[in-house]
Amino acid sequence: MKKHIPNILTCSNLVCGCLGIDYAYHGNLILAAYMIGLAGLFDFLDGFVARLLKVSSPIGKELDSLADCVSFGVLPGVIMLHLLQSSNLGELPIVIAHIAWLIPALSAVRLAKFNIDTRQTTSFIGVPTPANAILIGSLPLVLAYNPSFEWLIRNPFVLIAITIVMSLLLVAELPLFALKFKNYTFGDNKIRFIFLILSIIILITFQFAGVPLIILSYILLSLIDSKSPASS
Repeated sequence: MKKHIPNILTCSNLVCGCLGIDYAYHGNLILAAYMIGLAGLFDFLDGFVARLLKVSSPIGKELDSLADCVSFGVLPGVIMLHLLQSSNLGELPIVIAHIAWLIPALSAVRLAKFNIDTRQTTSFIGVPTPANAILIGSLPLVLAYNPSFEWLIRNPFVLIAITIVMSLLLVAELPLFALKFKNYTFGDNKIRFIFLILSIIILITFQFAGVPLIILSYILLSLIDSKSPASS
């Protein structure tokens, strides 16, 4: 029985993605965004429990990618589609909102590459799909809880730029550190501790509006870390 527990958690991730899509299509982007966070929790737990119980299987790896494609690919794509459709498109044709489908398309490519890329055992190449999904999922929450940023998030050009840039970063040859601690010494995990402390400060200061800043800091710190002599 215990070998099936991680797969149950992975399926819970998938169900959260499906629920989020349903909420989004019924106009509740807030609940849809929260489903990304809940899916992320299950995504973390399935790997954690698999290591704890010392169980793994080929089907678990494939199931994880399929669940992630829905929760961190299709769901953020649907959220972005609705944000674009409700934005001030002005003279732009309504069909431009369908650029949101770039998110699930390149998320699928990202996940497929991850499964066959042996370089990504202890770090990432390209922005992980959960990070991209969390950034996009934070946008409806910013609208709801930080309305002073509404002018920015309702701007279709900003949303289009986020869609294109973040989708391309999913598949870019961009080295990014993983939040995996082999030990808890500061010297061996300096970049991770800096990121965690910075993230807490940003969240306390900006609440949901700080989530995009956290993802941006993650990318920038990874670039700095990749250029440092210790990582070369």
